[in-house]
Amino acid sequence: MGRGRAKAKQTKVARELKYNSGGFDANRLSSELGVSPVPSINPEPVVEDEDDDPYAAYANYYADDDEDDDEEAGASHQQARRRA
Repeated sequence: MGRGRAKAKQTKVARELKYNSGGFDANRLSSELGVSPVPSINPEPVVEDEDDDPYAAYANYYADDDEDDDEEAGASHQQARRRA
């Protein structure tokens, strides 16, 4: 029997969501959730450093290896042309 008030609240919220134009009010939401104001957090910018990348050495190693393969492939392609 005590569900009438809860159902009325749900109906009210559902109507607001359905008919209001998607405006999002963070302050209203935080007040409804009972959240206390928190000072804004300013994270430090992330600095990408190759020293921190554990795969950087492998990438450099295999990049050099790929260049060697390209040179070999080009030479064998030229030899095949000469034979034909």
